[in-house]
Amino acid sequence: MTAITIRRALLSVSDKTGLVELGQALAARGVDLVSTGGTATALRQAGLTVRDVADVTGFPEMMDGRVKTLHPAVHGGLLAVRDDTAHAQAMTEHGIGAIDLVVVNLYPFEQTVARGAPRDEVIENIDIGGPSMVRSAAKNHRYVTILTDPADYAPFLAELEAEDGATLQPFRQRMAAKAFAATAAYDAAISQWFAFADQGERFPAQLTTSARLHSTLRYGENPHQHAALYVPQRVGTPGLPQAEQVQGKELSYNNYNDANAALELAAEFAGGAPAVVIVKHANPCGVAQRSTLSEAWHAALECDSVSAFGGIVATNVPLDGPTAEAICEIFTEVVVAPGADDAARAAFARKKNLRLLITQGLPDPRRPGLTQTVITGGLLFQTRDNGAIAQADLKVVTERHPTEDELRDCLFAWTVARHVKSNAIVYAKDGATAGIGAGQMNRRDSSRIAAMKAAEAAEKYGWREARTVGSAVASDAFFPFADGLLAAAEAGATAVIQPGGSIRDEEVIAAADAHGLAMVFTGMRHFRH
Repeated sequence: MTAITIRRALLSVSDKTGLVELGQALAARGVDLVSTGGTATALRQAGLTVRDVADVTGFPEMMDGRVKTLHPAVHGGLLAVRDDTAHAQAMTEHGIGAIDLVVVNLYPFEQTVARGAPRDEVIENIDIGGPSMVRSAAKNHRYVTILTDPADYAPFLAELEAEDGATLQPFRQRMAAKAFAATAAYDAAISQWFAFADQGERFPAQLTTSARLHSTLRYGENPHQHAALYVPQRVGTPGLPQAEQVQGKELSYNNYNDANAALELAAEFAGGAPAVVIVKHANPCGVAQRSTLSEAWHAALECDSVSAFGGIVATNVPLDGPTAEAICEIFTEVVVAPGADDAARAAFARKKNLRLLITQGLPDPRRPGLTQTVITGGLLFQTRDNGAIAQADLKVVTERHPTEDELRDCLFAWTVARHVKSNAIVYAKDGATAGIGAGQMNRRDSSRIAAMKAAEAAEKYGWREARTVGSAVASDAFFPFADGLLAAAEAGATAVIQPGGSIRDEEVIAAADAHGLAMVFTGMRHFRH
């Protein structure tokens, strides 16, 4: 392993975290410091001797700093193969000195975009010289050490201490790999800004994305699979990766997937009455809104208490003690909420394996963006399903019009149904799900499964009748035949909400009229696969 002693360093950073301490450590080892602009100023203010890069190139910084390091005297010192005779001769002939260490981080392009800067300022924060030096140094890591992250200053100094002022090849390789990842991420951010913000493209001809590792997970969907969590370079909407984990075991792949489904559905009720969402295998198995969170929990649990065992719970308001105590009565994997009072935290603390996540508010369910699915040989992208309907958008298609209570239950059921895997059928009554049928290959079976779960709940809790009696039923897509609707009528539903659009709509409407059902069309489908 070749040891390269650090004799000359070029430093040019936007993020000056740890810069002075690094410069002091290098100077203490007699390293020649070369720098530019604000970096040189910061080092000199700390009492360090620094050479301007202009002294190396023989040219002053010009054009408002746009041109300063793009010079053979810099890049020759970075790219030279030092044990190549011709390269060494060229360095001697042109007075090019070797540069052993490059410390560079790039103009704050993403931060500039994030604060809404005007276009000219955004363009000005596209770094040119920095990435060029990073790539040159990283390519020639056989001889040059590249540092692009202040977090690596301490490991670098430890390497120098261990190797008597030198770095070894394995360290330089790791830093080179990190450097190329940094420039790739930087270019991805720029290309995305040009494509989406500047050019207004929906699906650019070349889509380049970047994400950073948040954590490796114990395993994937199954124990034989490997898994990790990544977050985008720029997080537009905070979610589970940004949440505070108050307690509990490390989250698994399935925990993240299910908890995200619960959080997205809970967000539909932001600003409304207290709501509880219970999810199992990424499907809701109970949802309710009530005047108190504790009441909402019990109403949600009653929908399907069997499936709720080992499930995920999300709320739209901060957790309180009574609700936490009630949740702890059954085995729960994860609880997600925008807050929790001291009594709630104390209750959960008695369940050491339960994961409690406190989010930074709730995501906007109508936010824009793209979703991605990996297929063999390709990637499927689509815009997020952020479409929404209001009561004014509903079209009554039956002889009987729904009552105000039925309309409220229709909209509640519709809100839940869009988060249920297709084919999805959701019965709701008085602001709570009465039965949920998910993921069946035909709509009739989803209707029957949802009704069966409601009947089981009635038997368990000793109700006189299932909550599907007098309920509203939502279907995520149109009823292609009347059989699915008839199954809902058999379960006791009195109102139906569905997209409409089937070639047999008239047949389905006639069946609804024959059974005295009120039915409204939304004109919007919500398949979920």
